[in-house]
Amino acid sequence: MTSQDDPRLSFQEALELVNLPPHNGASSQARRFMGTRAAHLPGVEIEFNVHTAAYGGHVYGQAALAVCRAQRELEDQKGVKPSDRLGLHTIHGYFTRVGHTDRPFIYEVTPLTNSKNFSTVSVTAHQPSQPSTNPDFRVPHGGPFPLKDAALPPLPTCYAAVCSFKSAEPHSRGVSIQDEPAQKRFASILAQRRPQDWPPSPLVDIDGVMDMVGTDQMVGVFPVVDMKKVDMREFNKGKPVHERVELILYRLLKPLPSDGTDGYDANAHVVAHAFTVDRNGLIMGGNHLGFGWSLSKAASLSYTLVVHVNAEDCVMHDGEDQWWIQEVTFPRAAHGRGIVMSRIWSPDGVHVATEYQDGLIRSSEEKPAKEKL
Repeated sequence: MTSQDDPRLSFQEALELVNLPPHNGASSQARRFMGTRAAHLPGVEIEFNVHTAAYGGHVYGQAALAVCRAQRELEDQKGVKPSDRLGLHTIHGYFTRVGHTDRPFIYEVTPLTNSKNFSTVSVTAHQPSQPSTNPDFRVPHGGPFPLKDAALPPLPTCYAAVCSFKSAEPHSRGVSIQDEPAQKRFASILAQRRPQDWPPSPLVDIDGVMDMVGTDQMVGVFPVVDMKKVDMREFNKGKPVHERVELILYRLLKPLPSDGTDGYDANAHVVAHAFTVDRNGLIMGGNHLGFGWSLSKAASLSYTLVVHVNAEDCVMHDGEDQWWIQEVTFPRAAHGRGIVMSRIWSPDGVHVATEYQDGLIRSSEEKPAKEKL
C-alpha cells in the first residue's frame, strides 16, 4: 500500500484484477476478469466537481492488462519460455458508453489469432446495471468490489478493443531512426527547473476551473504515477494550435515488477503508460481552442497506442532521474471533435510509443471561440 501521507494508489492497487469463471458454452480460450477498485473520478478533490464519468484511461488500461493476463495464460499453457513471450504492441480501443465509479468493470477476453511471433486478442468491458453491493464503497478509494457484483445484471458494453502482441527483435541492420528527443528540443525550457519542481499536472486541466479553485499546486489523488506539467506558455505564444506543445513529466508512484512477480511483467509497464497519457489530453485541447468555461463535453471516442520498441524498453525504473515525457500536440479540431497526439519519451530520450486519440471537444456557446494565447 502507499503511505498514509500519500493517498494515491499504486498501479497494482488501482488496476487490480481478479479472475472470474467463464460463461457456460464460452470458448475454452476465453477469459473473464473483474476490476476490484473504483476508477478514478477526475476532479474528485474539487468541491464542485465538474466530472461525473469515470476516468477513461482506467478501463483502457485495465482492459489491456486483462488481455495481457489472458495472453500470458495462453503462453503458459503452450509452455512458451519467458524469453520467447510476446510483448504488447498495439491497443486500439473504442469508448461506447460512460463509465461509472460506483461499480466494477468486467472484462471478457477472446484470442483472435495466435502465432509464435504475432498474436491478436479482443476485449470488451461492461459494468453492472446497479452500484456495488459493497456497503462500504466510497470514492476516491472505492472498493474492494466483491465478486458477487459480477452476478448483477449487466449494462451494455461500454468499451471494446483489439490488442496485438509481437515478438522482440533487434534493429534490422542496426537501423533505429527517430526525431530528436524532446529532452533536446525543449532543453532550455526543461532546464528551468528540476523535474520534481514543476507544478503537479492539474486535477482537471480546464483553465477556468483551475483559475477559480486555485489548486494548480494541489497533488490530488490521481493514481499510478506522479505527474508534473511543464510551463509551455511562452513557447506556445503566437503559434497556431496545431503547432503548440504541452509537456508532461511522469514517473511511477511505487515500483512495479517487470520480471513476472505477482503476474506483472514488461507488458504491465506498457499498460501503465497507456493509463497515464489519457489524462487531461482532450481538455488541454479545449484550453487551446479557447473554450474555457464553455467546454461542455470532452470525451474519448477512440484511442490507439502503438509501441515502437520491444516491451522491455518501456519498463519504468525506480529513481529520482526516471522521469518520462509525454509530448502532447493537437493536430486537428473540427465538427465537435479533436485529435490529441502524444509521443512518449523514455528518460534516455527514446521514442517508445505514440498515442493517437479522437474525442468529443464541444463548447456550450455557439459564437466562435477566441483561441487561447
